[in-house]
Amino acid sequence: MRIAENWTDYRILDTSDGEKLESWGGRILVRPDPQIIWKPEKNAALWNKADAVYHRSEKGGGRWEYKKNLPESWTISYGELKFIIRPTGFKHTGLFPEQAVNWDYMADKIQRAKRPVKVLNLFAYTGGATLACANAGASVSHVDASKGMVQWARENAALSGLDDKPVRWLVDDCEKFVKREIRRGNFYDAVVMDPPSYGRGPGGEIWKLEDQIYGLVKTCAAVLSDTPLFFVLNSYTTGLSPSVMAYILHDILVGKFGGRISADEIGIPVESSGMALPCGSTAIWSR
Repeated sequence: MRIAENWTDYRILDTSDGEKLESWGGRILVRPDPQIIWKPEKNAALWNKADAVYHRSEKGGGRWEYKKNLPESWTISYGELKFIIRPTGFKHTGLFPEQAVNWDYMADKIQRAKRPVKVLNLFAYTGGATLACANAGASVSHVDASKGMVQWARENAALSGLDDKPVRWLVDDCEKFVKREIRRGNFYDAVVMDPPSYGRGPGGEIWKLEDQIYGLVKTCAAVLSDTPLFFVLNSYTTGLSPSVMAYILHDILVGKFGGRISADEIGIPVESSGMALPCGSTAIWSR
């Protein structure tokens, strides 16, 4: 497992019985996590420090129970990068801290390339990968179908002092955007994507990652330049293992570009146990 262990503003304090106790810049949240099937006795003194607890609803979604007064949003840092944290009605906070291990990888690859690097960030959410790549010196096209998420990402960039960097902020369907870029002859040295597990299109079309991922990666391979640097594929879909994603990248990319594939779970240390909580998977093609 690759572990995001360089955080100072984010910590997982404890985990038990389907919940994780997290510190986000000193604000303590309890959120559900279906992978936490272990049930050690909770340290009441620790868990009672929670500022807010997210409760799932049997009908879907859920609600926050605020134990103490919390601001609507606040800021945390990861190195030079700054992020707005804002608890939402779907348990999320606007950031996936485990992705820091990928931010570090991409930043290092860009800096070592010692040449101009164009990055395409698809399903780009609030911009963690965009900020990391831009801060490392790349130009980035940030694409997400949600106008609100793109605006949130822009705010994170401004907070991080990166609003003058060469970033295109695009509200668009990711696959349709890539196909247009191919027709326009716009190519990229790196692609990073974090596609959703499940969703519905504007016409009611069903998106299921297991059914769509191969075709999506194949489409995106066609937008790579003649000298690509990396292709990062993330997934939070339980049934899509790192090895399956590695096989997809190998099948589509290695024959054309050479290079190598790596794939693993990514996770975050849990302070109470000394173990690491698995938080998703990443497969990477690079050369």
